[in-house]
Amino acid sequence: MLKVNEYFDGKAKSIAFQTATLPATIGVFSPGEYEFGTTKKETMTIISGAVKVLLPGMDEWMTYGAGESFNVAGQASFKVKNDVDVAYLCTYE
Repeated sequence: MLKVNEYFDGKAKSIAFQTATLPATIGVFSPGEYEFGTTKKETMTIISGAVKVLLPGMDEWMTYGAGESFNVAGQASFKVKNDVDVAYLCTYE
């Protein structure tokens, strides 16, 4: 069953689904700066566009583009900022 999620007044949207092995979401966020919280470990893979990410415990923003991934521990928060629409795939462990 697909579940649609909407955040930040519709500026970030995703569809949740089950892969063969892990729960996942695929989504898009519009240009802006956002802070997301996690409940489980997440691996986010950028599909289109580029995003700057501030991971927990880090002082420097890192840039990730199409085909690149980053991990975020469960029970944490991370910030993203982007100048273009960004599409992503996120899996949860």
